Amino acid sequence: MAIIHPFRGWLPKIEHADEVASVPYDVISTEEAREMAKNRPNSFLHVIRPEIDLPDNIPFNDDRVYEKGAQNLKELLQSDLYLQDERPSLYLYQLESGDHIQTGLFTCASVQDYDNDVILKHELTRPDKEDDRTRHILTQSAHAEPVMLTFRATEEIRLLIEKTTITRAPYINHEGDDGVIHRIWKVDAPADFVEEFSKVQHLYIADGHHRCKSASRAAEKLRNEQKIFPGEAEFEYFPVVLFPMEEMKILPYNRIIYSASPEQKEKLKKRLNLKKTDQKSPNKQGTASFYFDSTWWIGELPKNDSNNVADTLDVARLQQGVLTPLFGIENPRTDNNISFVGGIRGTSELERLVDSDKADLAISMYPTSIEELLKVSDNNELMPPKSTWFEPKIKSGFIVHTF
Repeated sequence: MAIIHPFRGWLPKIEHADEVASVPYDVISTEEAREMAKNRPNSFLHVIRPEIDLPDNIPFNDDRVYEKGAQNLKELLQSDLYLQDERPSLYLYQLESGDHIQTGLFTCASVQDYDNDVILKHELTRPDKEDDRTRHILTQSAHAEPVMLTFRATEEIRLLIEKTTITRAPYINHEGDDGVIHRIWKVDAPADFVEEFSKVQHLYIADGHHRCKSASRAAEKLRNEQKIFPGEAEFEYFPVVLFPMEEMKILPYNRIIYSASPEQKEKLKKRLNLKKTDQKSPNKQGTASFYFDSTWWIGELPKNDSNNVADTLDVARLQQGVLTPLFGIENPRTDNNISFVGGIRGTSELERLVDSDKADLAISMYPTSIEELLKVSDNNELMPPKSTWFEPKIKSGFIVHTF
């Protein structure tokens, strides 16, 4: 059953929340982070993307980058911008985007739950990204950013969340440049949530596989160095936001192919029996829209002869029935002929990339559902890379966990 761990969070003072808030490290490049942090000396980007404060020629994994991140975090927390709660607490985190609202519990999860598959995965992690985040954790003695998890909510947990959000004003009420509103409440009775989550069988990683794995690796290293038992130290826990599965919103994760010959495009038309369309986004599972030669096309994806849940996903059908046989893309994680475009950027971004000759072909996908994600995880299967794009995103800098 799931362990949740109240902790003494570092929160910005109300009047400074807008100054420090930033997007997560993994949705922007170094160049984008450097631009976003201009004239924003207190932005949390200086903690999670510290390379922006160093010369361009310094590699992202240089010792100086990790040392700069630790220095930046220390200066922020020791400034008059942040305060640490006096006693262990839990928090509620609400995202509002248009008519969509989701409210989750901001807490710490246990690395033991991750290692023992109480927290279930659905993606592989890359060792280089694990190494990077693990070094940040160890150098900063902190988990600077939360992971987004989901779960099957009980009525008792829903009532606990509702009881807090409807009776009190939030501590933080921040509206981002994208119009998404972020609200945070402090929980009065953490023990009630701890008890109810102890009855939840599984938690599921939605967004943040590398942060989970890195938290586990960091804890193992520190545990061995300090010769203590699992679960005894604060570094055994890492921050997460637990959103009920029915409140989660998944957008498609689209694809672009940089090089596609006329012959390959003709084979694609025949294999999928593509038809010209005005439908830039497919409206049902099992279909995809393709953009090339200034035209949108739509077709049904080939089915796979497999009993695995993961193989029935549209992204898997695309990979096995189109990308590998027609374009020779065996491993989309490492193949330089493919890239991925989050659904938040829309189909206009796909058109722009093709029309500007930056890519030869774009693929607009139907989104993976949250039910599919949970089924894959329950079966201990793995999704193809870039199967889901969760929106809206949690922001960084609102609550920091140190150890």
